[in-house]
Amino acid sequence: MKQDFTLEILADNNFSILNRIVNVLNRRRVRIKKLMAHENEDDFRKGGAVLLIHTTPDLMEKVKHQLEKLIEVEYANYTSGSNQYMELSERIVDVD
Repeated sequence: MKQDFTLEILADNNFSILNRIVNVLNRRRVRIKKLMAHENEDDFRKGGAVLLIHTTPDLMEKVKHQLEKLIEVEYANYTSGSNQYMELSERIVDVD
């Protein structure tokens, strides 16, 4: 049964890394509901992305392992539901 998952990825802030992440999801036919990418405040060479995706738990585990195989990706983790996405996106967005 399909459900929402929050996927958090930390990676090198490389020119093509976001494209490669999206390609992994597209190849597995995983629907991206929301995506937010950011640069690390302390080190501009590092960045990350938070995605809200809709898929099955089994496919989510496969996607996580596939993303971790990418050279630039340091960390990939997912949680069930959209609550974590809201918390992470609020932390990323600067409110001036």
